[in-house]
Amino acid sequence: MPDSLSMIVSQCCRSKPISRAKKKHGRLALLTFSTWLSVQSAWAAEATHYRHTPQASKDAQQVLALIKTKSTSAVLHHKDVEAHETESMVVHAGIASATGVTNTTPGGGLMPPQIVAKSRSGITRDFIAKQSPTANPVSMIANLPGVVYSGNDPLGTNDDQQGLSVRGLDQTEIGYLYEGIPAAAPVYLLPYTSSTADNENIQSITLTQGSPDIISPLYNAVGGELTESLRDPSHKFGGLANFSYGSFSLKREFVRLDTGDIGNTGIRGFLSFSARTADEWRGVGQTRRYHVDGKFVKEWGEGNKASFVLSYNDPLQYYLRAPTKSAWEKYGVNYNYADKYTKGSSDYYKLQENLHRTLILGAPVNLNLGHGLSLNTTPYFSYATGYDNGGTTLSRTGSYYGNQRAGVLQNTGASSGNSFSAISIDKYNLYYSGINTNLTWTKGSNALAIGYWYSYFDQSEPSLYEALGPDGQVSSMYGQWAITTQAGSPLSQYNIHLIQQTNSLFINDTYKALNDRLTLTAGFKETMITRTLTQNIPGTNYKNGQSEAAPQPQISMSYKITQNDQIYINGTTSFRMPASIMSYADRYSVSSGAQTRSHTVNPKSEYAIGEEIGYRHTGLVSVALALFNYNFTNRQISTTTYASGTPVTESINGGGQTARGAQVELGLRPWHHFSPYVSAQYLHATTDNNLQVGNDYIRSAGKVAVKSPKVTFAVGLSYDNGSLFGAFNMNYVSKQYSTFMNDQSIPSFETFNLNFGYRFQNYLYLKHPQIQINLMNVGNNGFLSGVSGLSMNANPTKGVRGTTIAGSSPTYFVGGGFAGVLSLTSGF
Repeated sequence: MPDSLSMIVSQCCRSKPISRAKKKHGRLALLTFSTWLSVQSAWAAEATHYRHTPQASKDAQQVLALIKTKSTSAVLHHKDVEAHETESMVVHAGIASATGVTNTTPGGGLMPPQIVAKSRSGITRDFIAKQSPTANPVSMIANLPGVVYSGNDPLGTNDDQQGLSVRGLDQTEIGYLYEGIPAAAPVYLLPYTSSTADNENIQSITLTQGSPDIISPLYNAVGGELTESLRDPSHKFGGLANFSYGSFSLKREFVRLDTGDIGNTGIRGFLSFSARTADEWRGVGQTRRYHVDGKFVKEWGEGNKASFVLSYNDPLQYYLRAPTKSAWEKYGVNYNYADKYTKGSSDYYKLQENLHRTLILGAPVNLNLGHGLSLNTTPYFSYATGYDNGGTTLSRTGSYYGNQRAGVLQNTGASSGNSFSAISIDKYNLYYSGINTNLTWTKGSNALAIGYWYSYFDQSEPSLYEALGPDGQVSSMYGQWAITTQAGSPLSQYNIHLIQQTNSLFINDTYKALNDRLTLTAGFKETMITRTLTQNIPGTNYKNGQSEAAPQPQISMSYKITQNDQIYINGTTSFRMPASIMSYADRYSVSSGAQTRSHTVNPKSEYAIGEEIGYRHTGLVSVALALFNYNFTNRQISTTTYASGTPVTESINGGGQTARGAQVELGLRPWHHFSPYVSAQYLHATTDNNLQVGNDYIRSAGKVAVKSPKVTFAVGLSYDNGSLFGAFNMNYVSKQYSTFMNDQSIPSFETFNLNFGYRFQNYLYLKHPQIQINLMNVGNNGFLSGVSGLSMNANPTKGVRGTTIAGSSPTYFVGGGFAGVLSLTSGF
């Protein structure tokens, strides 16, 4: 049984009863309500981390032997040796709801107990189910320590334009796992978290700050690891329906059907479908999203489980214009693309349409081979297709194809004059598949694991152009009627094909001593990546690539001072390759033929060495403290640039960086139905060296690192008595720099969210129907929430070698204004 579970159960057995009724053959002991909550919350947390191991089944049987989740009480018996009496203890269960809320996790679902020897936080159904159904996983973890969420709309629907950082490291440096599947597309590494699961199907989300697990199939988790887990299908036939309406013409429908146990096959599953439409919160344009989730499970014997997981996502949305500081000060939230087309203009909002259609398939299998051996394997396949578009202006006779003149452009439609408006299309197709396998041998107090991960990734990405109709209409967003050169070739800035193969081997050993109080873990991982890229544009380097082999040792130690108190220390290493295929490709201006981007030969990968020391206390009030230190070489920082009006992700080498700080987290188990929560972090991150700009260097050494606010904190308070519920959450983020010279920044900001609702009694076929209202960004009318496009320096500055280095303006995400969502939910 996991340590925290055995600790809680032992506490149950030692707890003083509320009352004792002496009988002839025994005594009846009633456990306190808070003790029951401890058991429930600990089990929920441990299930997240142990359910993919053979030990999980054994643990579950031990706990479920004590806890009867279907009833309002569980009875524990033990024999009094001297009196030969039997003592019974009644444990009262958590609340019942259609949405999976049990009101058992400390902090209102924001602080499930943890036992690993590293900083780890999470959220459970107690928190997830009470958020807006439109919120994506990145927005929902904003309260956790070290997290900075840079939202771009209040509903959380636009996850193509949002920012996330943990301890100052951005989202491309945070590994993202969905049911054990690496869900962020390789190379670009943007999480696109709405591609995975609808909120109603997410059981838990876990964030490991700064220390990736050695068995995880990731190569970018320098900033930590974000793990999302689906709910398991119910053993009984039934389902859930949700209907939501709200600000910006929001309409959303969701329905899920559980098959229950299918005959005697041991198989059960669920399928769900959702549809959502909403207007963009600023500017114009309507977004829509269709989504399908599914999971089927078969369990047999002791510790054997096979699953099949699928998620399909089909979203359509429009880019919102990212302002510079001066544009924001002048126009505020009104700075956006035009809602009407003007002949000759390229800033029409319909030219900013984007699509990211994805399919994710996975089949995790956990086998108990006996004799202490267990095998865990996860094969997976993902496919994504879509486009990123933007408006531009072309010259009919003066355009360039690479470094060559294009001649008279063809397929330019009915446009008159030499200069005309067009749409720039970035079309892509990518698929990636792989398998992650590990074999664990447990003997006595020692557990030895070895594993292998292989992944294959293929991406093709050509840029195209298409002429606009007289009213700004586009015939095909995929460039079906693309503009061609006089020689008949499609006019293009880049035409890239990239293949990446990843091989990773690891070994990890865990030893327990001193009656399992002391846990020692040491591991080593070697990750080998090969990238091969071709670029089929005149004048460009045709073939480029990179091969990298990175050693990643880890070591950790934890010690249980008491059954409720733990200290730990760890040392980790991690690395990340550049998160953009554009780093390997040349680009030429279509208007002038000048080279605007030169390919990088063997770009250096980011490598990090980190240390942590922490303390945890679990009880009525749970506390988690951690001190951390990181040293980076070749710090890779993602930024957004524009190619003919189309946003593309680039990677900047930020040189060396040092980051150190402290984080704290406190949560109270439900007490008189209230559950408060507090988290905070202090971060001191600096750039270690001067960075090169052209033939000179800016004086960036010692400056505060970009996107690294010194102080962040969150406060939450939830209430849930089984019928009436509500919660308040506040986040604060201090000033963030957007340039390496620290000559421009965004001010601190606060966000306030509220939710409240009521659960009704069962009625006919409706199980626990409820009404819920979510209010987001209360009191906000828009604010700068994060950095979209970085800059070396905003103002002209004198370089180390005496030259004047021109400044360029960073661009920013605009945090959403106020929004409200009304949801009606019921099981059936």
